[in-house]
Amino acid sequence: MEPAATRGVLEQLLEQGDGVLRCEPAWVARDLVPPGRRLGLPEDAYDVGERGAICERWLASTTRADNRVGPDDEGLSHLVGEHGERLLLRDAVAADPVAVMGEEYAASHPAGLGRLAKLFDYAARLPYHIHPPQEYAALVGCNAKDESYHFLGGVDLGAHPETFFGVHPWIAEQRAHEVLLPYLVDWDSDLILRHARAELQVVGEGFHVPSGVLHAPGTALTLELQEDSDVLAMFQALNAGRIISKELLFKDVRPQDREREGERFPLRFVDWETNGDPWFYENRHLSPQQVLGADSAGQESWVFYNTTKYAGKRIVVPHGATHRLQEPGVHSVFVWSGSGTYAGVDVEGGVPGRDELVLTHAAATWVHEVTCTGTEELVAFSFFGPDLQPTAPSIEVRRG
Repeated sequence: MEPAATRGVLEQLLEQGDGVLRCEPAWVARDLVPPGRRLGLPEDAYDVGERGAICERWLASTTRADNRVGPDDEGLSHLVGEHGERLLLRDAVAADPVAVMGEEYAASHPAGLGRLAKLFDYAARLPYHIHPPQEYAALVGCNAKDESYHFLGGVDLGAHPETFFGVHPWIAEQRAHEVLLPYLVDWDSDLILRHARAELQVVGEGFHVPSGVLHAPGTALTLELQEDSDVLAMFQALNAGRIISKELLFKDVRPQDREREGERFPLRFVDWETNGDPWFYENRHLSPQQVLGADSAGQESWVFYNTTKYAGKRIVVPHGATHRLQEPGVHSVFVWSGSGTYAGVDVEGGVPGRDELVLTHAAATWVHEVTCTGTEELVAFSFFGPDLQPTAPSIEVRRG
């Protein structure tokens, strides 16, 4: 669609929702790990042949999933209107960033919304992997991928509700970095996990995981907020009963770097100090933090924080109550449970297509209301891009 036509459709959608845009669900398939089947799809909709299975749902996404096979728009969110209008959110932002992001924020953040929210849902633990820090992600034309997790309740936690993080402190202290190298060379087991530490996934809590940190997420249904990227290097060969292609170790490694250093090169991605931090849990664990000064009709808590790259809240509104919000800029919303209205738009948790919104700058910065009209409390999450929530808390770092 030409930019002028895109702007025309966007204007229609903005007028229909008074600055609030409704999103169609963006389902993403993966072929590494079996699906957890907790995303609300019909049972026969998860398996998608050569692509694998639907294991993730990306929320208000302007990031394409970097899969081996799949549709050209996999992972990208579509905006939808009352009369059949349909438009990629990515295209809307590109065609008229001021209308979506506001003049000041669009000027200071020309790359766009700069964050990606998602649900990921797996029946087995994800394999131990890492996201390259910015200096290495940039070598392949990508962004880094700092990320944070929030573990959702009301569904089964799965067989392995614990996440492996980092490496044992002695590896960092003694600079014994090559202890991991044989596992990458041999590529035949999951024994690399014996050098990591596992933390329990507790409903209502989460973790902040910067790029450069090794991790193997567990099976709890997870709400994730991250930088807008899909880079990784796989460090675990055997997972969920199968050997993963070693090509994923080098997925985001330049051919010349692979040729020169082989399996040693991905070890450059590891931030050894953070991975071996003896206070890793205390410095990276996220528990809900009450938002000060919030409207007392509902409860607002920070659940994604400790970074300026993104931020996110949980909003809980009791039956029959109306909660008022005023935010500093554009953000997206995902309604997890309950029903009502959000900034004047009907929403219903658990019903894909009625549970996901984008509040453009104009709608977000005016006082808007969240009303719970259903029989259960309305629980929603809001996601903000870089530099939009400077008052989000930070963890006071503890050191050994």
